[in-house]
Amino acid sequence: MAVNVETLEKLERRITLTLPASVINGEVESRLKKLSRTVKADGFRPGKVPMSVVAQRYGYSVQYEVVNDRVGQAFNEATNEAKLRVAGAPRITQKGEAGEGQLAFDATFEVYPEVKLGDLAAAEVERVSTEVTEAAIDRTVDILRKQRRTFAQRPAAEGAEEGDRVTIDFEGKIDGEPFAGGKAEAFQFLIGEGQMLEQFDKAVRGMKVGENKTFPLQFPADYHGQDVAGKEADFLVTMKKIERQDLPTVDDSFAKALGIKDATVAGLRADVKKNLEREVKFRVQARNKASVMDALAKSAELELPNALIAGELQRLVEGARADLKQRGVKDAESVDLPEDIFKPQAERRVRLGLVVSELVRAQSLQAKPDQLQAHIEEMSQSYEKPAEVMRWYLSDRQRMAEVEAVVIENNVTAYVLAQAKVSDKVLPFDELMQAS
Repeated sequence: MAVNVETLEKLERRITLTLPASVINGEVESRLKKLSRTVKADGFRPGKVPMSVVAQRYGYSVQYEVVNDRVGQAFNEATNEAKLRVAGAPRITQKGEAGEGQLAFDATFEVYPEVKLGDLAAAEVERVSTEVTEAAIDRTVDILRKQRRTFAQRPAAEGAEEGDRVTIDFEGKIDGEPFAGGKAEAFQFLIGEGQMLEQFDKAVRGMKVGENKTFPLQFPADYHGQDVAGKEADFLVTMKKIERQDLPTVDDSFAKALGIKDATVAGLRADVKKNLEREVKFRVQARNKASVMDALAKSAELELPNALIAGELQRLVEGARADLKQRGVKDAESVDLPEDIFKPQAERRVRLGLVVSELVRAQSLQAKPDQLQAHIEEMSQSYEKPAEVMRWYLSDRQRMAEVEAVVIENNVTAYVLAQAKVSDKVLPFDELMQAS
């Protein structure tokens, strides 16, 4: 039977669904009879409750379920027959007028848009690359040394130096008045490692155990503590303890202590380089992928289904609430999060999702089994027990779906870079690693 599809506006459509009332009533009666076998009621034995009592108690809810089921089934059959790709759930409303013995419903819904991919040959994309330098390896080895450093008390005659761990008492005042968070006893930090504001850090250098010092400190205008941001405070500091750090020597014993298979300095540096190259690869891929997605979003033409945007908005708001809750924000569930602040991000996600799906379909860029395997193997190499990590991914359908999505995006990135006008840029290692 032909389905009459009415076009309302842009992607919005409407169809009318007609169901025989006898079919609905018959299904309701059947379900109520089945329910009567297990329903309990005072004064009646199980399975002996009269149908009139069962219908009075459960008739409305059962009829609601039956209508929903039947209308849903009819809607799916109608849209399949009309070859419509439905975006989001339909809005169902019952019509007042229907033929004798009939129930009629209007189903209003949106369809997926036609996606017109732009001319990728005209798209401009920046592709970055980064080299793992010897200096980068040196800095990483220094980090490993700091992770295994020890501390010994500095002689009383010596003042505090960069790298020392100091223990201090301090009290700060603004206009002669103490302020919240401005006082501490036996407070410990490392000089020169960015744990304190630069003025504070410099002020304690050279101080000896037992020495007191007063100095002014200007809080930055963007300081996280809004009560003191942009204000000047006077701090009184008393040095309680100074410990100098002892860094381990980079030798074969150090490499062995780190669990390096080739327990030599050369083996250590090779292992560090391998790990850095893996991290650089993933970061470069992410950076280039972002450039490709920007180009795709700009070049394609399509209408965005409101139903998909609404669904994405809901996911973003829920994600934001979960993040607030994880950060310890009280009553995170009731925090006012206006959807408008998430709408641009939701629209971009929906747009990219539709464009990427169309490109994957048109160019057969689906993830292949060997690509999935290779990606999981590469990710697992950064863990102590790669085989266990691989099994962890392979044993869960949801995790595999996430891997598949990444591989598909990598395929899309590679395809677009092969088609577009690409400008190559060598990014310094530090700049790449500092990028969020």
